[in-house]
Amino acid sequence: MSVPCQTVHVDSPTEQRNPRTVDIDLMSTMGILGAINAEDRRVPDAVAAVLPQLARAVDYAVEALRGGGRVHYVGAGTSGRLATLDAAELVPTFNVPGDWFIAHHAGGEKALRQAVENAEDDADAGAAEIALSVRPGDFVLGLAASGRTPYVLGALAEASRIGAHTGLVSANPRAAQPPGVDVLIAVATGPEAIAGSTRMKAGTAQKLILTAFSSATMIKLGKTYSNLMVSMRATNAKLRGRTIRILQEATGMTMADCSDALTEAGGDLKVALVHLLSGSDVTRSAEALSSAGGHVRKALDSLHLRAG
Repeated sequence: MSVPCQTVHVDSPTEQRNPRTVDIDLMSTMGILGAINAEDRRVPDAVAAVLPQLARAVDYAVEALRGGGRVHYVGAGTSGRLATLDAAELVPTFNVPGDWFIAHHAGGEKALRQAVENAEDDADAGAAEIALSVRPGDFVLGLAASGRTPYVLGALAEASRIGAHTGLVSANPRAAQPPGVDVLIAVATGPEAIAGSTRMKAGTAQKLILTAFSSATMIKLGKTYSNLMVSMRATNAKLRGRTIRILQEATGMTMADCSDALTEAGGDLKVALVHLLSGSDVTRSAEALSSAGGHVRKALDSLHLRAG
């Protein structure tokens, strides 16, 4: 039997035994599911408590993207997989460049499907990954349930050295804010239903935080109109149908009118929307959108002012 070269005892609530689930192995199937669900219901309130810190992270991300920079996620295990999922979904949802959000996962692509031994313990690998891709002005968000994952902390330290803003999401309020980290988002999710299984409440909190973080960033950058996804990429039949429905919802016009406008706009949903709402032709609508940085409401305001 091989002996680990190093043993670390993590002081985190996620590693403690949960007094509410000590008999979970004696419960019925419904009892097990009910106990897990009861723990899960605690997560949204824990996330709500860190919204001020999350807002700072969003503002850093918006500043980075507006300045021509990028947003980087860094994680290991569950954290890295959730980060990779969030980054991948932004391209079809908001039609953003594929390099706006980049996920760095300890152990690389192989580790997305299976554990890679000791990958998360390599601080130098995290730093090296960041050194290759991060530029001054970027925003780097690390995710580590324990708040101490070496790969993540090594990456954040290197990002700070380069001149990027940094943030850290953890489920360990006891962990100190690492040097150079601009914003710490420490969610008090408490002991897991199964001690140490941070794919449970800690992972759920990370999913909620990532979804809110990236969605709020996209909203601030004008990728929505009201609560409609007007920047989405129609990559399949379902999404093409949704594009027409979004135009109908936003304008109150018929399917035929919206379909014609979309065709006239060359398939650009935003241009079609501004065209239909303002009455301006598609050329002027496209120009107004360009001047407004892609914000539909700002483009409409500028067209109305010109018309007035």
